[in-house]
Amino acid sequence: MLWYKSWLETRWRFLIGLALLLCSAAATVFSYPQVMKLMPMVPTNVSGPLGERIREAAELARDYRGYVWSQWFRQNGRQWATLFAILLGTAGILSQSNGALFTLSLPVSRRRLLSIRAATGLSELLLLAFIPSLAISMLSPAIEKSYSIGAALVHSACLFVAASVFFSLAFLLSTFFDDLWPPLLIALAIAVALGVADRILGVYRVMSAETYFRTGHVPWLGLLATAVASAALCYGAVVSIQRRDF
Repeated sequence: MLWYKSWLETRWRFLIGLALLLCSAAATVFSYPQVMKLMPMVPTNVSGPLGERIREAAELARDYRGYVWSQWFRQNGRQWATLFAILLGTAGILSQSNGALFTLSLPVSRRRLLSIRAATGLSELLLLAFIPSLAISMLSPAIEKSYSIGAALVHSACLFVAASVFFSLAFLLSTFFDDLWPPLLIALAIAVALGVADRILGVYRVMSAETYFRTGHVPWLGLLATAVASAALCYGAVVSIQRRDF
């Protein structure tokens, strides 16, 4: 019953997220021929940081693997995964204000309630990370290109593990507020701040698996660090609910 209840409370966030990510993944694939037609028009005489970014993007786009990584795993897919990880995380025990006290009054421990809610959200996030990325591999032959399923799996795993940090952060924040908006806005602000400080913390670089793309090496240390951070945040959410007096 608890699994089903968790699914009912998060299903629309998950289904909308899956639909949007699939559409974005399909658009990434089918826009590649148009991108290639525009390549001769890319300016090469622009100087400074902007010119460097333009040349890097153009160089990546010349190869289909580089194009998929730069457009999906480094940009669109990463941004969508972060957003929906936060949205799924804010569907905590207290965010459903009309049924929060009923949920907490069920004859199960608060630890079990939080564990099932977290497991449900992480399972949905796992599907959001893998299904659209695998769809890119399946749709690529339609434009006479191929994208390795193995690469899609590695990138999806990195996307999921790193995005789970934002899920767990939002999940923890949702235990401090009875309303949806404060934890959602705080988590989004932290995600933006982490994006600015990514050169220092590297959460988004782990999410895009830049090391794997450039060298072929899986970023095991980064994955371990983000997995530990995610587990610690989820544990903090359990402790927070256990200590609250309702």
